[in-house]
This record gives sequence, structure tokens and C-alpha cells, in this order.
Amino acid sequence: MSIITKSRLSFPGGIHPPEKKDLTSDSPIQSGPVVKQVAVMLSQHIGAICRPLVRKANMVQAGQKIGDCDAFVSAPVHSPITGKVTEIALRPHAVMGRSQAIVIEAYTGNPTKRSYFRLKDGFDVGKYSIERICEAVRQAGIVGMGGAGFPTRVKIEPNPRLPKKIMIVNGCECEPYITCDYRIMLEWTSEIIAGIKLAQKASGCPEVIIGIEDNKPEAIEAMNTALDSSGRNDDIKVVPVKTKYPQGGERQLIRSILKRNVPTGGIPPMIGVLVLNVATCAAIAEAVIADLPLTHRVVTVTGEAIARPGNYYVSIGTSVEQLIEFCGGVTQKSARVILGGPMMGIAIADLETPITKTTGAITIITKEQMGKAKFAGRQTACIRCGRCLQSCPENLNPTKIAHAVKNNLLDVAEDCFMSACIECGCCSYVCPANIELTGYIKTGKIFLARQRKKMPK
Repeated sequence: MSIITKSRLSFPGGIHPPEKKDLTSDSPIQSGPVVKQVAVMLSQHIGAICRPLVRKANMVQAGQKIGDCDAFVSAPVHSPITGKVTEIALRPHAVMGRSQAIVIEAYTGNPTKRSYFRLKDGFDVGKYSIERICEAVRQAGIVGMGGAGFPTRVKIEPNPRLPKKIMIVNGCECEPYITCDYRIMLEWTSEIIAGIKLAQKASGCPEVIIGIEDNKPEAIEAMNTALDSSGRNDDIKVVPVKTKYPQGGERQLIRSILKRNVPTGGIPPMIGVLVLNVATCAAIAEAVIADLPLTHRVVTVTGEAIARPGNYYVSIGTSVEQLIEFCGGVTQKSARVILGGPMMGIAIADLETPITKTTGAITIITKEQMGKAKFAGRQTACIRCGRCLQSCPENLNPTKIAHAVKNNLLDVAEDCFMSACIECGCCSYVCPANIELTGYIKTGKIFLARQRKKMPK
């Protein structure tokens, strides 16, 4: 293995929380549980909510489209198993509280696992037209698998008004504990490269940069080796970036690699940049080459409270409870179950919450960890130390925004660019007064949205 020099490519602000990735970084991807029932949410991504295409008592096949929407920013959903629709009803949703889902009971004796897609030799991107790539990605229901879940077809298709000049592939995975993308880069490397080339052709990007944090030398080496074996072109290169949280945020990664800023309230295409996650690229290859819809994903199940932490290939719609039980259950009473990582993840109260396309991890925090956690301490008055300003990757004033929200001054909070906050949690992490600054800002955004909804049009 060649020696990887520590990268200087970085962004202002950010923090260095304990990584805790050793729990699962050496755990190869393995098959998840054989499910008897799944609940496929009709809302799994940014954009319009799908409408059901099936009814109660209908039989469905694995891979069948069961929900869709005609809106431009949307993506269909598919059944991961062959079975019978038992109901279309509300199910717990990490963001929305409760949302409609199609509940499917597996057909007895029918295999409910899908084998990993493996790319055969002789992949030729020239065989696939731009139209075919975009249509396959749309029909497969692919969304961003490393963040909020923006429909990928909308991202990659040509847009003369916002031409794309460079594509950045995000392989940072900066959130503590999570290693699903790291294992994908080690094990599904050829599939990622194929997906990158397909997305590059569809989008028309003349240049591709694969950004990987420099604490992942094995992944950097694997991606470089795969590029060489696939017939490396000068228009695709791997670039190590500095290990720092939240390096995996697309705005921060663009700033690190290109030294350019996405306008506040804007999106990367406004400056000619397309950002895709490595898992999304692998899914693109599945969709275009093998005509496989997005019905499964790799999920890291981790934390000191789980019996068998690891990286599992899981049917979308599997409940968190089923997956935890498959991993041996908890070794001690857990204090919190988080969808995602400890910095940006969402704590859930109902273990019936289903896995969705954007669920990259389940992190289980113990009571002991919570007892030692920063916010178990008493909150004191702000001492105006300025640490939150120094750590904020968006150059905001978190304490000013939080105080405005606390005093119901939403206009002041908005004047301080509250909406530009990416909710990374850096400010809360460094606050010596134990003030949950990010929590106040999240609450302020909710209150502001409600206020605007009530305003006359």
C-alpha cells in the first residue's frame, strides 16, 4: 500500500469528536435479517410524497413499484420482498412523527434476501445513453443515500440553465461510529466507479473528484486501484481531504476541495457542482446495469450497547427492532437509540420505525455514556467565550440565534441566517455552558415554518 500524505484540504470551523469507528470498520458487509414483514414508507426523501399503487390484499413481487408520484422532485418506492399487502397505514417516521407506509407480509417459503450486485467484467459506459441512464435512475427510485435523500435523477440529468462543470463524489463519512460507506468503498469499489462513470456521462461533468478523509488510507488505495484497473482517465481522480467533522457536508466538502462557497440558501448546481455519495453511485450502477431498484441498503449497527455491531445489507422497510434483534440485541440497557450517528442522528422512541433509503446507521448509546455525556451536566449562563463561532462551519453566530429563539424573536434569528444552519451540532459540542444551541436552532426553524404557514398568501 502506498503511503497517503495527510491532506491540508479543509474548511473553516469544525471539530474533532472521538471517531469510534473501530467497532465496525473491520466488519465486512453481511446479509441482514430474513424479514417476515416490511413497512415501506411512502415518504423517504426530499420532495413529493408517493401515492400507493397497490391496495390491501394485493400480492406484490420483489422489486415491484408500489408507490410513485408525478412531481418532478420525487422518487418511487418498491417492495423488497414478495408478499401480500396487509395494510396501508401510519407508521412511526423519524422526521415526520408518523407517516403512511405500505405494510407487506412475506410470502411463506419465498427467499427474502437479495444478493449483492457484483459488476461483471467488460463494463462499457458507452453502451448507455444519457436518456437511458436518467430513466433507469428515476425508475429505480434512487435518492441521495448519505444525507437528506434528494432524488438522484433530478441531480444528474442535464440542465442547460445550470450546467454542471465538476462532480464531487463524497466518501468522507465524517460522522462518528458510522462505517457503511467505508465498507462499500472497500468491497464494492468497481460498482462505485461504474456508477461514477454513468453519472458523469448523464450530467456532462468534464471532471470528477472523489473526496475521502485522510484517516481512510485503505479506501483511498482501493479507489485508486479500481480506477487503474478500469482504465483510468485524467478526468477522474481521488483526493484525500483533512479528517474533520463535518467534512462530509456537501458545502464543506466543496469548500475544502474547490475553495468555493455555495451561496447561502443555494444549492451546489448554482456554482456548477454536482455532489453524489459513494453508496448512491453504487446504486446507480445497480439500476442502470442490472435494472435493480433501490430496495436494500447497507446499514451500520453500532454502539457499545449492541451485541454484534457490524455492517448489514438490509431490506428497506425492516423495523429497527428486527435489525437490533438480528444483531443479538443490547448487551446492557440502552439509554438512546439513534437513527444515524450521535452528532446529526435522530433519537427514536418507537423501535417499529422502519429503515428507509437514507438510514445509514443505528447507533445505540448506553446509560453510562449518557451519564457521562456533556448535556447530562447542568446548563449555565452563556459566558461569551466565542467557541461556537469558531467551530461553526457556516460562519454563523449560534449563541445569538439560540437566544433569539429562546426569547421568541424569530425575526432576529432569521436576520442572523438561522435557515443557513446545517444542524451539525458543532456549537453544542464545544459549549462549556452545556447550552444545547443546535436544539434551539432546530426549534426555531420549526416555529418559523409554522409562522409562515399561517401567513396569508
